[in-house]
Amino acid sequence: MVKKIMLVGAFLLLSKAGWACTNFLAGKGATTDGSTLVTYAADSYSLYGVLYHYPAAVYPAGTMLDIHEWDTGEYLGQIAQAEQTYSVIGNMNEHQLCIAETTFGGRPELVDTAGIMDYGSLIYVTLQRARTAREAIRTMDALVQEYGYYSSGESFSIADPNEVWIMELIGKGPGRKGAVWVARRLPDDCVSAHANQARITTFPKNDPENCMYSPDVISFAREMGYYEGRDKDFSFSDTYAPLDFGGLYWCEARVWTFFRQVDPSTDRFLSYVKGETKERMPLWVKPQRKISAQDMKNFMRDQYEGTELDMLSGDLSGPFHTKLRFGSLSCVVDSVEYSYERPVATQQTGFSFVAQMRNWLPDYVGGILWFGVDDAATSLYVPMYCGMTAVPECFREGNGSLLEYSSTSAFWTYNKVANFAYGMYSLMLPDIRQVQGRWESYFNTLVPGVDSLAQGVPEEEARVLLTDFSVAQAQASTDAWNGLGEYLLVKYLDGRVKGERDGRFMRNGAGMPAKIIRPDYPQEYLREVVKRGQLLRVRTQEEMSNRK
Repeated sequence: MVKKIMLVGAFLLLSKAGWACTNFLAGKGATTDGSTLVTYAADSYSLYGVLYHYPAAVYPAGTMLDIHEWDTGEYLGQIAQAEQTYSVIGNMNEHQLCIAETTFGGRPELVDTAGIMDYGSLIYVTLQRARTAREAIRTMDALVQEYGYYSSGESFSIADPNEVWIMELIGKGPGRKGAVWVARRLPDDCVSAHANQARITTFPKNDPENCMYSPDVISFAREMGYYEGRDKDFSFSDTYAPLDFGGLYWCEARVWTFFRQVDPSTDRFLSYVKGETKERMPLWVKPQRKISAQDMKNFMRDQYEGTELDMLSGDLSGPFHTKLRFGSLSCVVDSVEYSYERPVATQQTGFSFVAQMRNWLPDYVGGILWFGVDDAATSLYVPMYCGMTAVPECFREGNGSLLEYSSTSAFWTYNKVANFAYGMYSLMLPDIRQVQGRWESYFNTLVPGVDSLAQGVPEEEARVLLTDFSVAQAQASTDAWNGLGEYLLVKYLDGRVKGERDGRFMRNGAGMPAKIIRPDYPQEYLREVVKRGQLLRVRTQEEMSNRK
């Protein structure tokens, strides 16, 4: 029998389809330019990274819409199609409404296997029908009330240019349509996060401007025998998704690493995420400085660097400090279970984004989905305007798959670079970061000018301009990443590093490499190998002479 010192049940439930995602959120008063911000990492070993596109359309009365589960493609049923739908680029529509999610799982008996609306379809159908965050919350509730909710518990980030909300929702079990849920508005001057663990605890019952909830969220819990206390003490998270060790160390830890970077006082919650103390982190914090979209991109690349949980240090990272951990999130050693860390930036990411919504601009200009594929630590966030009318070929759905390599797919291009780098991570990551920083600085310089140009022409012309710009930047940066992969192959061929000067490889008179560096293992790593007797000491000449 395995003695478990780390409990993992809830996380295993939520990851049954391979999902484990991260969202960071910021209100307009917490950002450098007054925009609202939402991030999302769609992490799954079975997810192919593409940019979804649903064009705006008008449908005849009586049209039906087929619903397929987003995770698996399984057909779930039909719902009535809206007469008019809005254009959607990724997880943002043309009105700057953005919806993201993380799965918390929760009580397994509350999954309605007869429901039609899974969480992914709920997001993308709502984006086609709603204009604001409040309207999206009402739309999502109406959809699950009418058609049933097929998935397990979800936390949703729902934002428009003025408001940011967190909505947590779970079904009512087989044969019972609808869901129980709570939605809280993020204070404008605060930031929040969720990462596969329900985070809304108690909530105000008489503040509709800042809190909405299903009328039976407490009574249903009483009916099911989940709760017996007073209404004012009711906690959504503790009732519908009780914390276990996995919810702390693999989920809440990602919230902690974001919070500690914007409010250093929250660093004290390390003991909480390690399962040592009970004080929960707040749902939101006020950052000690204003947050930019670029800051959010960098937060999405977090691997716990510089903390006790640092993925790039310690024996498991190997001599060249790779983030890769093999197997699952835990391991068993001599009948005792131990846990690995689970960072924000992870190798199995299909796609991630930073959604930026700006209320001082026309909607079709104001919304930018800074979009990237694969591991955020080694990828690039490219500006995709919500007013665009087509997606780049490199991000297009159907251009390759997890089982079909495509040389024109951004997903495969970025994966080639990342997977090559993992083996010599500490050496190659600085090269990647240099190119990454150069491109994102370039994008940040271009965007204000594009904003101005788009505002100076009619909307139809502006949409053409924004489409052409977004497509061109996606293609140019993907081509550059192909070039980066070729550069890394040349520079690090066979584990040897070619010397450079002024950005060029050094050559001798015959055109051969003038300098080849043989990187050695770090001393601390070699000391451990020596201790284990895995290296044979070189014998001196005197010792050789005295051989028997």
